[in-house]
Amino acid sequence: MKILITGTSRGIGFSIAELFLKRGYEIIGTSRSNDSPFTDINNYTHLKCDLTNNDDINDLKSLFESETKPEVLINNAGMFEEAQFEISDEDWLTNWDKTMQVNLRSAALLSKWALNAWVRENISGRIINISSRAGYRGDTGEYASYAASKGGMVAFTKSIARSFGQHGITAYTIAPGFVDTDMAQGSIEVYGEDYLTKDLALSSIAPPEQIANMVKLLAEGQLTHATGQTFHINSGSYLV
Repeated sequence: MKILITGTSRGIGFSIAELFLKRGYEIIGTSRSNDSPFTDINNYTHLKCDLTNNDDINDLKSLFESETKPEVLINNAGMFEEAQFEISDEDWLTNWDKTMQVNLRSAALLSKWALNAWVRENISGRIINISSRAGYRGDTGEYASYAASKGGMVAFTKSIARSFGQHGITAYTIAPGFVDTDMAQGSIEVYGEDYLTKDLALSSIAPPEQIANMVKLLAEGQLTHATGQTFHINSGSYLV
């Protein structure tokens, strides 16, 4: 199985790629850097792709025009950048445009290319979108753009599931809460560890490997009849 994963340099994307590589799958990973996170591994191909750059994104289109296309697309890469409501309109909208570009618009375009290729060649592909609990419960005001982009990803995934299930194509969303990654460590430095754990039913935030395990089930087609659903992995910080 050939899988395209965006944002494999660290965190959740790295854990997903690492798990799939151990299972022998062919992985194409992207990040903003040319540096591969998995050196000397034959079944990993790394591509530099800055999702704020339309030319970089368009370079990925050829993957779905090649003879051996990815059968699974995992839209994992994202950005989390604050923009207070008190800042200038220009700066606020710059943040919104960049956040939507990275978190939603690029994922939608990659999905469009994948879906058209899969329908054309009768491939039962799978799209897995890594959203966030913020897309369901919201976030603090300075991260409103992030929450809105992740909520849009959830709605987009449902639309794919409803529209392409007749072609054997399935789509899912995973909505993590705080995960033990570099991003969480940055929040700890700003807000303190109690901020991350105060609303949890468990005593710790989720390890990225648990997100990867859920992605594996979906990518391997073990939950096809859950298409369109969101899987919440948030240590019990909210319950749906």
